[in-house]
Amino acid sequence: MPVPDGDLVVFDSECIFCSGFARFMTRHDTTARFRFVAAQSETGRNLYLAHDLDPLDWSTNIVIVDGTAYTKLAAFCAAMRAIGWPWRALTVLNAVPRPLGDWMYDRIAQNRYVFGRRDCPLPSAALKG
Repeated sequence: MPVPDGDLVVFDSECIFCSGFARFMTRHDTTARFRFVAAQSETGRNLYLAHDLDPLDWSTNIVIVDGTAYTKLAAFCAAMRAIGWPWRALTVLNAVPRPLGDWMYDRIAQNRYVFGRRDCPLPSAALKG
């Protein structure tokens, strides 16, 4: 399975929150450490399968940092840790017990199309790259 080099974010490109997260990452990842893959792409599908996730349920991003894959709240924290200060401070969310953090993440994910529109703006040139 061809996987882009370096650290990676696999995100639901139809979700305003997930696409917003990817755009946030491109703006604040000053070293261009991360690459981005739409969950709906063949590579995204293969990565969901490789991590025992349903390739048709994009309710979590996958964040791969230094070869380790993270999902749900842990994925967000891993991404924030990787892009450095001041965003690294958000890793305090790792103190939330995993079952509670995952439960909160799941509540937002299950309602993400209710909270935000499903049609997202086209990705920026930086994100496409």
